[in-house]
Amino acid sequence: MIKITFPDGSVREYNEGVTGLQIAESISSRLAQDVLACGVNGETIDLSRPINEDANFVLYKWEDEQGKHAFWHTSAHLLAEALQELYPGIQFGIGPAIENGFYYDVDSGEATIKDSDLPVIEAKMAELAAKKETLVRESIAKEDALKKFGERGETYKCELISELEDGHITTYTQGAFTDLCRGPHLVSTAPIKAIKLLSVAGAYWRGQEDRKQMTRIYGITFPKKKMLDEYLAMLEEAKKRDHRKIGKEMDLFMFTDMVGKGLPMWLPKGTALRIRLQDFLRRIQARYDYQEVMCPPIGNKNLYITSGHYAKYGKDSFQPIHTPEEGEEYFLKPMNCPHHCMIYKNSPRSYKDLPLRIAEFGTVCRYEQSGELHGLTRVRSFTQDDAHLFCRPDQVKEEFLRVMDIINIVFKSMNFENVEAQISLRDKVNREKYIGSDENWEKAEQAIIEACEEKGLTAKIEYGEAAFYGPKLDFMVKDAIGRRWQLGTIQVDYNLPERFQLEYMGSDNQKHRPVMIHRAPFGSMERFVAVLIEHTAGKFPLWLTPEQVVILPIADKFNDYAEQVKAELRKYDIRAIVDGRNEKIGRKIRDNEMKRIPYLLIVGEKEAANGEVSVRRQGEGDKGTMKIEEFGKNIAEEVSNMINKW
Repeated sequence: MIKITFPDGSVREYNEGVTGLQIAESISSRLAQDVLACGVNGETIDLSRPINEDANFVLYKWEDEQGKHAFWHTSAHLLAEALQELYPGIQFGIGPAIENGFYYDVDSGEATIKDSDLPVIEAKMAELAAKKETLVRESIAKEDALKKFGERGETYKCELISELEDGHITTYTQGAFTDLCRGPHLVSTAPIKAIKLLSVAGAYWRGQEDRKQMTRIYGITFPKKKMLDEYLAMLEEAKKRDHRKIGKEMDLFMFTDMVGKGLPMWLPKGTALRIRLQDFLRRIQARYDYQEVMCPPIGNKNLYITSGHYAKYGKDSFQPIHTPEEGEEYFLKPMNCPHHCMIYKNSPRSYKDLPLRIAEFGTVCRYEQSGELHGLTRVRSFTQDDAHLFCRPDQVKEEFLRVMDIINIVFKSMNFENVEAQISLRDKVNREKYIGSDENWEKAEQAIIEACEEKGLTAKIEYGEAAFYGPKLDFMVKDAIGRRWQLGTIQVDYNLPERFQLEYMGSDNQKHRPVMIHRAPFGSMERFVAVLIEHTAGKFPLWLTPEQVVILPIADKFNDYAEQVKAELRKYDIRAIVDGRNEKIGRKIRDNEMKRIPYLLIVGEKEAANGEVSVRRQGEGDKGTMKIEEFGKNIAEEVSNMINKW
C-alpha cells in the first residue's frame, strides 16, 4: 500500500501501481470524467501512469494550467497524426503546447501547406479524435529509438534522440502515429471536441537561421464548442486592439527596415506619452528615495565577462564592437545591472549608507531572431525602467516589500485589476545553469517567499524559471479581454555583488557583501506601452493620452475662435488640437472619435459670442455647454485627481 496526500492535507491509502484516473474514480465518477492530468510530487504526469510510492497528489481539470497543457499537448500529437495521413512522407520536428493552444513544426517535403489547407486538416483531426484513440506511453532504449525513427526517415527526431541520455527516452502512440515525447498527455483523444487551426508560418529548425526553414502550424482546441466560439470572438476583438494597428492610427511609433528590424522609432505623440509614464514613475520613486543615474549605451566586454552575462548570453548578443586598439572589444549594452554595480563600487560604502537605490531608464540592445520580432512586444532595442537596490542582508525583505508596493501602485493606476504573481526558483535537479552558492540561493528564495506571505499575495511557485543569478517574483496581468501578460519583476541577487566584489563597512568595522535587488515595474517601456494600448484599445487615461481635447469649429469662420479656446486651455496644461478642416461637423465628430480623443469641443456662433464650448465626452455623448474657464478647471482637476491619487 502507498499513501496519497491530497492538497487539503487528507491522506488515503491505495495499492501500489494505482493510477491518477483510478484515484479520481475512487473519489467521484463525475470528477474522473473532468480530470485531464495529475500532479505527483510536483511533476505533472498522465492519468494512466502508475504511482509506485507515497506521493503528494493533485488532480488537474481544464481550469488548471497543467490540465490545459496536457490537453493542448495531446492536440499537437493529433495534428501530427492528421498530417501523417494527409501528407505521406512528412517529417516532424517539435510540437509543444503553448500558452494558448499548440503548434507543430513539420518538413512537408515537396508539398506546400497553406492557410487554405487548414480546414481539411481540421476535419481529419476531428475524425481521428472521434475514434477516442488511447495514448500509450513506452520507455525505449536510445539505440531502439534511433532505429525506429531512422527507419521512418525521421531525421529531425533522430537528431533530438542523439542528444538524449539512454534510459530517459519515451514515446507516445495513438492510432498509427508514434512520437518522441516526455508527456504529459490525456488518456485518450476523446475530450477533444472543438478544433481550430489558426495559421501557417515559417520557423527555422531549432530556431537557428542557418538551419532548414520548416512549416509551423498553430492551432487551439477545447472540450466544448462554446469555448472555441468565445475564444474566436476574443481573437477578433484582439485584432481590433492590436497595438501595431492602433499605434499607427494614433501616430505613436513606427518601424522601418532602413533603420533596422525590431528597432522602434517613437513619434512625437508616442514620445510624449512615454515621457509622461516615466515622469509618473519618477514621482513615485522619489517618495521611496531612489536616485537616478545614466549609463553609456555600450560596455567593455570584460564588464559582461565579470557579471557572467557574456558566458550565458554572449552568443545571443549583437556582434562585438572592435576599436582601433588591439584586443579591445565593446558590446551594445544588453542589460543595465553590471553598470550599476560599477556605480556602487565607485565610492566606499558604510552600513549607514544602505540601502542605496539607483534607477535608470536604460536602453539596452539584444539580438532577437527576425522571426521572433513582434511590434513593440519583441524588439531588438528597448528601454527598461530599471533600478537596483543595494542593501544589507537584514534589509532585503523590507526593501522587497517596498518594491512590491511600487509595482502595486503602477498596476492600479493603469487599471490592471487582475494581477497574478509567480515565484520563480531554481530547478530542483539541474543546478548547472545557475551561478552562486546554495546558501545564497536559499536565502534569496526564502526572502521572496516570506515577502509574499507578509503581503498576503498568493503566488504560484515555478521551479526552473529563475534567472541564472537569482530567484525572482514576476507579475502577470490580465488585460480587458482576458489575455495574460508578464510585466513587472523583482529579483534578489547575492551573486553579482560577489562577482564584482562589492563591499560595505559594517557596524563591526568588518567588510561585508551587500545584497542586490533588481526591479522593473513596467518591465520595458516598449512592451508596457504595447500592453496598455491593447488593454485600453488606445483609450488611455485622461492624464496620459496624447491629445486630451479636440476643438471642432462648425464652419471655417469660427477657426480663429477655436484657436483662442486652444490657447486658453493651454493655461491649464491641457493638450488640445483644432480640427479646422472644411468638413461637416458630423464628419469631424466621427473622425475624431476614431482617434480616441477623450473630449470633443464644438464651437459655433453661440459659443463664440458667449465664450463657451459645447462638450462631448468620448463614448458618452453630449455633456452640455460651459464656459471655457469652467471646462479648463474641470479637466485640470480631473487630471490632478488621477495623478495625485497615487
